[in-house]
Amino acid sequence: MSLITDGQAALKAAASASGESLAAARTQVERRLKSAGAALSEVSQPVIDGTRKGAAAANVLVRGHPWTVAGVSIAAGVAAGIVIGFLAAKRLRD
Repeated sequence: MSLITDGQAALKAAASASGESLAAARTQVERRLKSAGAALSEVSQPVIDGTRKGAAAANVLVRGHPWTVAGVSIAAGVAAGIVIGFLAAKRLRD
C-alpha cells in the first residue's frame, strides 16, 4: 500500500470511529511515514553532498579570483539589464 492509500484508510477508520480499526490504521500510517522519511533522507543525501562540494568549489574560486568573479558578475548583471530593458520596451510598444 502507498502512503496515500494508508492515509485514506485512516480517514475512513476515523469516520467510522471504531477504536481498533482507527488504532490499526494509525499505526500503519505512522509506519509508512517513518519509512517514507527514511527513504527521502536516503535519496536526498547525495544531493546535499553534491551541493556542499559545489559550494566549496565556488568558495575556492571566489577567494582565489575575487576581481574576476566581480567582473563576471557585473557583466552578467549588465547583460540581464539590457535584455530586460529591450523586452520591457518591446512590451510597451505593443
